[in-house]
Amino acid sequence: MDITQYKIENEPFYDAQSNEVELYEAAYAARLPVMVKGPTGCGKSRFVEHMAWKLGKPIITVSCNEDITASDLVGRYLLDANGTRWVDGPLTLAARYGAICYLDEIVEARQDTMVVIHALTDHRRELSLDKKGELIKAHPDFQLVISYNPGYQSLMKDLKQSTKQRFCALDFDYALPEMEAHILQKEGNVDSETAQKLVKIGETARNLKGHGLDEGISTRLMVYAATLINQGITPIEACKMALVRPITDDADIRQTLDNAIEMIFG
Repeated sequence: MDITQYKIENEPFYDAQSNEVELYEAAYAARLPVMVKGPTGCGKSRFVEHMAWKLGKPIITVSCNEDITASDLVGRYLLDANGTRWVDGPLTLAARYGAICYLDEIVEARQDTMVVIHALTDHRRELSLDKKGELIKAHPDFQLVISYNPGYQSLMKDLKQSTKQRFCALDFDYALPEMEAHILQKEGNVDSETAQKLVKIGETARNLKGHGLDEGISTRLMVYAATLINQGITPIEACKMALVRPITDDADIRQTLDNAIEMIFG
């Protein structure tokens, strides 16, 4: 099968925060599985896509949720006009043909689903297709990458130690203000002054985390606000739409953030 369709043709914009690029390259060179940890919208997925592009490797992404089953990852038999045929799942495709398999927000998947990845993350590097009676030895280019937000998960939705200790890990956080402003200029196509004001609003909201907000305003949402401003929406309305309304329904928190927006952009 030709999996070049999963290659990223154009470079995804990514500003390195530290030495994460070099660390990931070393992990890939040794084909070590990698766990990327950090808050929602801080650039985890963009980083993984950037690294796949930089390495010239196809990447197959699975957005995990509570309905994901082991069959969704490894594959299943399907009925067609000629009877039954086996269809590889995304994990099997990556292992069989040599792609990076990226399981995004892995803790959202059911715990019993995670068992299927274990043999791919140790010295065996193999995947058993029990329903098909096949044992796949992972392609030399295969790598497994997972991501999750450790600060937003309940105890019922954390990774088991038996899974965590199969990965090396990279910690991510929101970028420093200067870098975040540069990202907004690049991704949202706004001027430096507007970008800095958006970052200031983001910092205000992040200070409310644990004091009425479960999660602060992500870099992703700030890019949305910048994009709306670039589309001609007034900064105040763009910020309310992209930065406040998505993260809270609490009237007091909304009013607090709305007031901050009006003060910064007023």
